[in-house]
Amino acid sequence: MLVLVRHGQTEWAKNGWHTGSSDIPLTAVGEDEARAVGDVLSGHRFGLALTSPLQRARRTAALAGFPHAGVDPNLAEWDYGAYEGLTSEQIAAEHGGLWNLWRDGVPAGRTPGENAIAVRRRADAVLVRAVEVMRRGEDALLFAHGHLLRAIGAAWLELEPEDGAAFSLATGTVSVLGFEHGRAVVKRWNCTPGILALPES
Repeated sequence: MLVLVRHGQTEWAKNGWHTGSSDIPLTAVGEDEARAVGDVLSGHRFGLALTSPLQRARRTAALAGFPHAGVDPNLAEWDYGAYEGLTSEQIAAEHGGLWNLWRDGVPAGRTPGENAIAVRRRADAVLVRAVEVMRRGEDALLFAHGHLLRAIGAAWLELEPEDGAAFSLATGTVSVLGFEHGRAVVKRWNCTPGILALPES
């Protein structure tokens, strides 16, 4: 199985501000969320544990019991360009209420950011690493960010890049991807650690 962990709460996430490359620390609540994730993962062996290079993900990994998780730049959050630090409502107001990150990305003429296709390429690269481990009969673990992990969910199911919009994901949650009868499936999604038990591999 492939276990996905969204980092714990940050001040920016709490306020709905797009947090891409800004290296924002966890709040006290976020640190508690990370420790709760650790309670779920405790005692489970992973053949691969990776984290985004950004401190909110690395700190979550450490508090969850994986301080030596490997850093993979492909797990960094979506680059929001000119929309960094803004809320969806603020951005949509510039576009008559019609803007959608997954469909529109950051329009030309602004500080460049990524679109869903670029983020999907990074998601696919991470999945290549994870699947290699899973084919050996081991599990993989990723600590990363809301939009990036939603892109991984869509990639796992071979959906279109913009279909990541359908995967809501809160901070400090655990999701599980795997196979059933040879087909890629979602086994758990957006689960609060207090109500989650990991499924069998």
